[in-house]
Order: sequence, then structure tokens, then C-alpha cells
Amino acid sequence: MSEEKKYYSFTKKFWKIFAPVYDIAVILISGVRNKVVGFIESEANSKVLDVGTGTGKQAFAFGKKGYDVTGVDISESMLKIAERKNKHENVKFMAADATSLPFQDRSFDVTCASLMLHDMPLSIVEEALKEMARVTKPDGMVIIVEYDLPKNAIGRFLVYNLIRIYEIKYYSSFIKSDFESLLNKSGIKIEEKLKVFFGAGKILKCRFV
Repeated sequence: MSEEKKYYSFTKKFWKIFAPVYDIAVILISGVRNKVVGFIESEANSKVLDVGTGTGKQAFAFGKKGYDVTGVDISESMLKIAERKNKHENVKFMAADATSLPFQDRSFDVTCASLMLHDMPLSIVEEALKEMARVTKPDGMVIIVEYDLPKNAIGRFLVYNLIRIYEIKYYSSFIKSDFESLLNKSGIKIEEKLKVFFGAGKILKCRFV
């Protein structure tokens, strides 16, 4: 079985089990959702795509600011929870694979992937980034929220080994990858970077080359 097939098989099973407790597991990072919204500069009615939306936490944060939000995820178990919690008329959800987004080219002003890419093999990360670039307007913005490592050696060692305990197997290859090069291959360039989680995470504001 190829790495991609293993990933899809694993993902379907994993999120079906983990979906009911996901919001509890990530409660400590809930404040970052609003930081992401504050990091973008778009008009209130801008169209926003939240890729890998999960239970909709980031999508709801965008929705509260008046954006027209579409959240997509491959896990129907996660989406059921998002739908149940949704109280926003300007937020909608649908099932979709990040590597094959069911939208026309240049459909969104902002496309966001929040703590999603590290859960994928790098080959799928690359395809997801290409799709995110395709559906975003040329003058639009791509926002990435992901793990990072502190600059000092001790901090890097401690953070890496701590996160590796509870994250799935793709985290290690993701955090060791040249992520900026992956972005550049899709025509995406980092414009601004904000460190979060005491250096263990980052918010990237990206534009197109």
C-alpha cells in the first residue's frame, strides 16, 4: 500500500475516534484562533476558505468578524460536530479533500490551513498547498498556522520531543522539512510571520510571487 493510501485509511479511522474529544484536547490553543483573524487585512464580506476545518473553531472565529466562510474537511465525523455547533449564517461546511478542492480557480480572498498540514505526508502537503493556491485570488492571502521550533537548541529539543509524544507520525517529517520551499513551489511567499505557543508554533501570512 502506498504512503498516500495508508494516510487516507489512517485518517478516516483516527478522526472518527478522536472527533468527540478534539475540542477538549486543543482548548489551550483556542486563543490563537482570534490572533489568526487579527492577522489578516480583508474587508468584512471577504470570502474565506478554512481547509481542514475540523470542528469549525477557526471558521467560527472568521465568521464572528463578518467574513463569508466555507469550512472543508475530509472527516465527516469532525464536520458533524462543526455543523451541530454552527450558529452563524455566514459559515457553512462541506466534506472535501484538501488535495482536490471542489471550487473554481480564484474563488477566495483568504485561504487558511490551521494546524492541518503536519498531519499529512509531505507529498500530500505539497498537493494541498497547490490546491490552496489555485482557489485563492491572485491578490488574495494564504494563512498557515503550524508547529514551529524555538531558536535555541534546548528549546528545540524539548519542544520537538514533547510534541512528538502526542502527535501522529507525520509530525516529525513535517517539522524537519524545508516548509518555505514547499510554499514557494506553489507560488506562495511568506510575507509575515508571527510566533505563537512560546515559539512552538507560527502564523504565516503569505502572498503570491
